[in-house]
Amino acid sequence: MEFDFDAVVVGAGAVGLASGYALAQRGLTVAVLEQEKAIGQGVSSRNSEVVHGGLYYPTGSLKARLCVQGRRRLYAFLDAHHVAYDRCGKLVVATAPDEVERLEAILVQAQANDVEGMARLTRAAALELEPDLKCEAALLSPQSGVFDSHGYMLALRGEIEAAGGAVVVATPFVAAVPLEGGGFEVRAGGEEPATLTCRYLVTAPGLSAQAVAAKIEGFPADQIPAGHYGKGRYFRLQGKAPFSHLIYPPPIHGALGTHYRRDLGGQAVFGPDLIYVDTLDYSVDPAAAEAFAQYIRKFWPGLPEGALSPDYAGIRPKLHGPGEPQPDFRIDGHDVHGIAGLVALFGIESPGLTSSLAIGEEAAARLGL
Repeated sequence: MEFDFDAVVVGAGAVGLASGYALAQRGLTVAVLEQEKAIGQGVSSRNSEVVHGGLYYPTGSLKARLCVQGRRRLYAFLDAHHVAYDRCGKLVVATAPDEVERLEAILVQAQANDVEGMARLTRAAALELEPDLKCEAALLSPQSGVFDSHGYMLALRGEIEAAGGAVVVATPFVAAVPLEGGGFEVRAGGEEPATLTCRYLVTAPGLSAQAVAAKIEGFPADQIPAGHYGKGRYFRLQGKAPFSHLIYPPPIHGALGTHYRRDLGGQAVFGPDLIYVDTLDYSVDPAAAEAFAQYIRKFWPGLPEGALSPDYAGIRPKLHGPGEPQPDFRIDGHDVHGIAGLVALFGIESPGLTSSLAIGEEAAARLGL
């Protein structure tokens, strides 16, 4: 049968747009549906804009493989599309003697993940790079950086549209029904509701991944993982940025922990922390500044009193709750849910932004493309 589009992607964040781009690169006509009034308004607009090296993730995991592949693809894409970035490098710092051994474990993991250029630094070597830093030792990840994530998503949208596709905002996904003989009928809402048909369907809606999967007829309920909201708050420094590198203490349970970055505008931002919430609450309590300050002074004792101001918060689509082990990305194809032509993404949190181009390629591959 004739389809309106070869593929429909649900969600116009970085991962949804990268998935649409991967499909468009294969010559398919693509429609990307986004419930918000603009692209990238969810997880993709409320993060650190960090390009991750791929240091921490278990060997052989999707996170390890797709982060490294995605980072390499990302820098090339940013160059080709003249999107701003700063490959400033990252220092992972041990702020106490008992953390030095953890650095060695991170180095071994990074090397197993094929992360380029990793180096051990003594305290003296780290202080040569960042004189205001306090640490016992450090690791240098020279491939890490920060970038303009919105400029990146605009470039992805441009590529999809240049290939004859469409990115349609203010158009929520309502339901999908598999068709006899293959493909899907997709219902979209908004001011002008529409029904369209497609051969392939990719769901990448971030925080609403579980709700979207439940609206696909025949999707087995036992294959929809439980979701959790992991909120991370950020504080901005009032004053000159103290470091040029990203500064990360060793990871906390379930996340990478509160870190430092100098954004592309030259300002210092600290975050995120991790608190579990039940609603999409993006408020930042100014009273949290004191706890942030105590944590930051472990690696920057020179933080002035009262220099932190609330900035923004993000919420990550986690597949694990408090105290539970952190699982891998879920990129589920026919072999998992039994629906031909469908790839459903769950739990695409950090390092999803860095991994996005590789995730798009993985989704296309799982469709047999």
